[in-house]
Amino acid sequence: MNERFVSIAKRENNAKRGFLIVNPLQGKHVPVSPATALSVFDELAEKIIGKYKNENLLFIGFAETATAIGAEVAICSGFPYIQTTRENIQDAEYIFFSEEHSHATEQKLVKNDFDKVIFSTDRIIFVEDEVSTGKTIRNIIRKLTQLYEKKISFSVMSVLNGMTEDDNAQYSDLNLNVDFIFLEKIDRTNFEKIASGFDSVLKRGEENQIDVSPVDFSKIGCKFFSVGGYMNARRLVDSIEYKNACERFASDIIEKIGSPTGKKILVLGTEEFMYPAILTGKKIEQNGNFVRTHSTTRSPISVFDSDSASGCKKYPLYSRFTLASLYDEERTTYIYNLDYYDKILIITDSSAGYSTDSSTDSSIKEKNKKGLLSLINAVRKFSGDISVIRWEK
Repeated sequence: MNERFVSIAKRENNAKRGFLIVNPLQGKHVPVSPATALSVFDELAEKIIGKYKNENLLFIGFAETATAIGAEVAICSGFPYIQTTRENIQDAEYIFFSEEHSHATEQKLVKNDFDKVIFSTDRIIFVEDEVSTGKTIRNIIRKLTQLYEKKISFSVMSVLNGMTEDDNAQYSDLNLNVDFIFLEKIDRTNFEKIASGFDSVLKRGEENQIDVSPVDFSKIGCKFFSVGGYMNARRLVDSIEYKNACERFASDIIEKIGSPTGKKILVLGTEEFMYPAILTGKKIEQNGNFVRTHSTTRSPISVFDSDSASGCKKYPLYSRFTLASLYDEERTTYIYNLDYYDKILIITDSSAGYSTDSSTDSSIKEKNKKGLLSLINAVRKFSGDISVIRWEK
């Protein structure tokens, strides 16, 4: 097992798959240097440079964990990009498919946008963080080939690939030659056993439940502001235009927070909204700061405080805050492994509303108030300088 990319964690309340692979370099569940995360994504992108000459490509990144990987790989290749989503988008029609092992199984692709490019596309490249059996990819390929009468090629890019020979054989009924491109081949045979054994050898880590108590923002150093120029990668985007928009977004944030140097800073994304946070973190890092980035997630994962038994590998998650989602306050989300920072930036495209000219609890509007309060109450324990930054049109 390559510990560079693989730590095994234990899923909660998931009868179909008891383990979760936590990639410590991905910028999702655990904090990482944003430059390090992007370098991994670039390493994957290099695998297809010059591989598909004279083909028009479309990149699709999978929500929620591979949205940033998909964006960066598409940007490096210069072709259009769209991510799958579990959110509801105004005026969108959807192509639905399932990710059966996930905690949230329903995935969607915006059909309106897909219709615009499918007949000029020669190859669709799906981008994942990790492919275990390939079943999710088969589900969406079946759906697309049923919907569109067009000969099209498919590729799958991932940091990790754990498919067995039997898994590969399942693609024969599609009558398609699907390319699998990855950085690391893994053997997942013992992952369920590893995950199931943690309860017997490790002590439970710190777990904090949803806290939506009112906050006097002026006393905890919490500021709110918005930045314009929003591009939504849940809709089809020109990947280069998307990168340029993210670069401008990051520059505007740095201008607003005053170009800090020599600080320890967390740049925190929200659920599917990962890439802009990672890119912003990299720019802040380049200014001479110690920066870490990760994001909130729907995935409920057990936390353990340390490797408490001889020979047990270090468990990746030691603390968890349970939150209401910024996108739907009736949905539960989580943030893991928070640490102390000089400054915390929450980067989001959530429609959870707030006023930028107030520093009191009344500044949060009723829409998704619960989600915003729960996240602020979590991070306020780790910094006295918090900014909530929304990317909007």
